Amino acid sequence: MSQSRHVPVMLQRCLDLLAPALERPGAVVVDCTLGLGGHSEALLARFPEARLIGLDRDKEALRLSGERLAPYGERATLVHAVYDELPAVLDRLGIARVQGVLFDLGVSSMQLDEADRGFAYAQDAPLDMRMDQTTGISAAEVLNTYPPGELVRILRAYGEEKQAKRIVAAVVREREKEPFSNSARLVELIRDALPQAAKRTGGNPAKRTFQALRIEVNGELSVLERAIPAAVKALGVGGRIAVLSYHSLEDRLVKQVFAAGAASTAPPGLPVVPERYQPRLKLLTRGAELPTEEEIAENRRAAPARLRGAERIREDVE
Repeated sequence: MSQSRHVPVMLQRCLDLLAPALERPGAVVVDCTLGLGGHSEALLARFPEARLIGLDRDKEALRLSGERLAPYGERATLVHAVYDELPAVLDRLGIARVQGVLFDLGVSSMQLDEADRGFAYAQDAPLDMRMDQTTGISAAEVLNTYPPGELVRILRAYGEEKQAKRIVAAVVREREKEPFSNSARLVELIRDALPQAAKRTGGNPAKRTFQALRIEVNGELSVLERAIPAAVKALGVGGRIAVLSYHSLEDRLVKQVFAAGAASTAPPGLPVVPERYQPRLKLLTRGAELPTEEEIAENRRAAPARLRGAERIREDVE
């Protein structure tokens, strides 16, 4: 297994953002996207008093990160769960409040590197793309069975693909001859369907379609819509959350949840704002922070990353 895929994105900055909350004895931090355990290992090493809970929906990732985090023994609890299941996981573990939450929303580099998972468009593989291969429908099923209008909607909404209609027309034509099963055929079809000008911009022309299929197959945005507010709710006062996202749809969602938490909900014109209307969050980043040029040079997967952080400054007052 190459070491290059183990480089966690914006690691130092994530640790620094979470540090004030995690330096207290008995702090609990949740890594909602455990992956290969890179961020988790760094959290356990830097905050020797902290206890870590790591979530991942991918059993293979849990196995590998379990080996990596074994030296930390009881301090690390790894759970097979999707990150919107955070409230249920904490409930089961008897934890009322946590001091830190980290999300790294990039697809685990392991999944991109495993040829047989079908995430990568650079090599031929079965069109699967499920992060948890024990459940749900594959990318091939989406391509072969969804009505054309639904496919166009997915490519536009999740892939921001301007040529969605052209691509879907070609998919529908081809799937009638033979259902899709492998990524290479889809990549070739996309190349043929796109006008010349569209092929010249922004890397591999299949990238946006693959992103859209991955988001649809894994329900990523709907999971995230539930997960970020749940994570904010789980934070104790003084607790901090850091979220790394990799495309504008995810980043917009995170921004909206944080902005709502950091805003007063008081009706305008009140001379004194009662506590229940005051902000629950303080933003820790000005907009989204970007990786440095040095980091991008060392780890190309960091290039699209956007980091946002927030601190819980008061309890919800019902």
